[in-house]
Amino acid sequence: MNTITSRFVAAERALRTAAPHQLLDAVRRVLADQYAADSVELFLADYGLTVLQPVSVLPHTLKPVSVHSSPAGRAFGAQEPYVEALSGGLVRAHLPVTVRGDRLGVLTVTLPGAEHAEGRLDELAEIAQVLAHEVVVAERDTDLYLQARRRDRLTLAAEMQWQLLPGRSCARPEYELGAQLEPAYAIFGDNFDWSASADRLSLYVTNGMGEGIEASLLTALAINALRNARRAGLSIDDQAALADQAVYAHYRGRCYLSALMLDFDLATGRVRAVDAGSPQMLRLRGGAVERMPFDAQLPLGMFEETDYVIQEFRVEPGDRLVFVSDGVYDVASPGGEAYGDAALGRAIQATRLLPAAEAPRALLRELTGHRGGSTPDDDALVVCLDWRGR
Repeated sequence: MNTITSRFVAAERALRTAAPHQLLDAVRRVLADQYAADSVELFLADYGLTVLQPVSVLPHTLKPVSVHSSPAGRAFGAQEPYVEALSGGLVRAHLPVTVRGDRLGVLTVTLPGAEHAEGRLDELAEIAQVLAHEVVVAERDTDLYLQARRRDRLTLAAEMQWQLLPGRSCARPEYELGAQLEPAYAIFGDNFDWSASADRLSLYVTNGMGEGIEASLLTALAINALRNARRAGLSIDDQAALADQAVYAHYRGRCYLSALMLDFDLATGRVRAVDAGSPQMLRLRGGAVERMPFDAQLPLGMFEETDYVIQEFRVEPGDRLVFVSDGVYDVASPGGEAYGDAALGRAIQATRLLPAAEAPRALLRELTGHRGGSTPDDDALVVCLDWRGR
């Protein structure tokens, strides 16, 4: 076994055998032993995607760093290692901690010199990816990493919503996905869900009525009903019907949930869709933005035993699909002007060069500018899908 392989195997074994709450201690030891690292720190992106929070035992000894204006934030945004020179001949390597396109944070490693870092940067980047996998697995058994992501306290409703999510981004050769919820620490009704197999991608964008805990309970019921139907192998129209029955059986029409459901054929780009309410989809193709006109059907749970009809369209390589809740396109400016398709179209054009994982947060910043910085009356959801095809 050569030296490079031996170092990497030692790092991987240390991470896989560490206790869930001791991953950072394990990677510190192995990077010090095998790579002469002077210091090692792990930063995780907060729920609002504004800062990278240090992972440490309370009381915290490090301050958060900005996602937008720091060396670690540069590595996080570009998803590429970034090396900065320090005094005394040291260098600091910032390495994306990412698993299957889901951007968790950054591993920062201080090393004794630029030549030392450059020769081992690829190895360190792979170790950061192994760490990302282990963090995701460890979250089943410890709260440490979920606590580290909190810049502020989550409301109970927000806690429930974030726990429902599959992640905030993911990537495969056929597509890239990114999503963000606002206000991140007080979200209650909006949600998204996705799941992929070898040949298909299922994507749901939902908007539950109500506020606070009641909205979160409604969304949790609907999302789990949709997952239950999807995992039983049902088509999306039958998934919608089953979730509709589950919500109606509990609320008897008093509460209901809007949903836009899509099923993508990864080989052909053929999409089957069910529009059950208010979430909207806009498509950026060939430099032009247009809203996709679906036939609106009844929200899930409004009436008993509603039948849902599938509509079909195709996506082409290079398409960007942007999904928004009514907390985006209905939000009003201080003068009472709704955001609407025109402003949303301009925002999509302005952010077209950003990767799908970054575009939702940028679009929500544009929305904050339109709102004039006032406290939002409704939660807002943006999901971005970049389609490459096969």
